[in-house]
Amino acid sequence: MNEVTRILDAIGQGDAGAAEQLLPLVYDELRRLAAQRMAQEKPGHTLQPTALVHEAYLRLVGPGEERHWDSRGHFFAAAAEAMRRILVEQARRKQRVRHGGGRKRIDLDEACSVVVPPADDLLALDEALARLAARDPVRAQLVTLHFFAGLTMPEAAQILGISLSTAERNWRFARAWLYAELTDEASAADSEKKVDR
Repeated sequence: MNEVTRILDAIGQGDAGAAEQLLPLVYDELRRLAAQRMAQEKPGHTLQPTALVHEAYLRLVGPGEERHWDSRGHFFAAAAEAMRRILVEQARRKQRVRHGGGRKRIDLDEACSVVVPPADDLLALDEALARLAARDPVRAQLVTLHFFAGLTMPEAAQILGISLSTAERNWRFARAWLYAELTDEASAADSEKKVDR
C-alpha cells in the first residue's frame, strides 16, 4: 500500500490530520490535471488552475459527509469529477444576467478582427455527458477522466480497471455519441431562432 492510499484510508476512518498530509503528496499531480483542463478553456477565464485545485481538494477532503476512496485511482477520479463540477458551476454563474449574462469578454485585438469566438459549449457538453452517464456510466467516466482531468488514455484505463483497447474503443464511441448529441442541440437551437424571427 503506497503512502497516498494509506492516507486516504485514514481520511475515510475520520482522521482529521490525514487531510493535511495528503495535499503535499497529490498537489503536483492535481495541479497538472487542472492546468491541462484549464488549457482547454476559452481565453480570459477567471478561474486559475491553482484555484481549481484548491476548490476541488476542499470538496474532496473538507468537512461534511464521510468519504472513502478505494484507491489512489478512485481519489483522482473523484478529483476529476470535482473539477468538472466546479467548471460547470463557474460557466452557469457567468451566464447569469448579474454576472454579464450573454455578454462576451472581447479583447481589443479581437474587436478589430472579423472572427467571433464560438459560444461557450461547456454547459451543453455537461448536459450531454449527464445523458451519456445515464446510458453508459463507464464511458461517461472515461470522458470525464480524459477530457476534464486531462489523463492519458492508459491512465484513464488503469483507473477504470479496463484494458487500453477497451478504453480507446469506448472513447471513440463516446466522442461520436457526444458529437451527435451536441450537433442535434445546436441544430434545434438554430431552428428555434429562425422561428422566432
